[in-house]
Amino acid sequence: MKQFTDIKGIIFDYGGTIDTNGKHWAEVLWSRYKELNIPVSKEDFKKAYVHGERTLALQPLIKPFHDFYDVLLIKSKIQIEYLVQHGLLSDSPQTNKYPEEIAKGCYDFTKGVVKNSLFVVNKLSVKYKLTLVSNFYGNINKVLENFGLLCSFKSVIESAVVGVRKPDPAIFSLGVRELGIEAHETVVIGDSFSKDIVPAKAAGCRTIWLKGEGWEENTDDSIPDAIITDLSQVISLL
Repeated sequence: MKQFTDIKGIIFDYGGTIDTNGKHWAEVLWSRYKELNIPVSKEDFKKAYVHGERTLALQPLIKPFHDFYDVLLIKSKIQIEYLVQHGLLSDSPQTNKYPEEIAKGCYDFTKGVVKNSLFVVNKLSVKYKLTLVSNFYGNINKVLENFGLLCSFKSVIESAVVGVRKPDPAIFSLGVRELGIEAHETVVIGDSFSKDIVPAKAAGCRTIWLKGEGWEENTDDSIPDAIITDLSQVISLL
């Protein structure tokens, strides 16, 4: 793998990178649906997932004090309610239990992944300045604190707070400014080709793409400076 020798700071993505090791959150949730044998098709689940994300983008249902389990529970409730309201899932006592069962399973999965990610982040923090840039709901600090990650980052740039969302390159420029270095001295590590890699390159940063299980199409392996399939691989690159 290509090594980076002129990097002074790192910008991490959170969702899909630190918390799932490259697996798109829709795939994490869908895996839990299958484990619970929830009788919906993947196509119908996708509709519910997209509806949930749009709902949370428009309505301040997630508060700054909510931890990550709370986020998952709120997301799951919106999805299940959508499926029931559109006749894609029957309304029953079992259906009412699904949100908590989905949230618990996904939260347990995330705790295991974050434990490994924390080792990587802390190891890199010894050598580099780190900041986090995330599209999130206004509670990312609570989530990072919950997982023991908050103290690892020099600063946190959250879309709901700064008013800029990926894929706008400006949010990565804010991260570079927080690090106090030049863009070309910064490497961005993220799982989303369109929301992390492309805009980070546009902002002048170097990029490492955590290429995992996702829904994205129209990607180009020639654009990132390096491609990894497991977050731990960044240690050998940096």
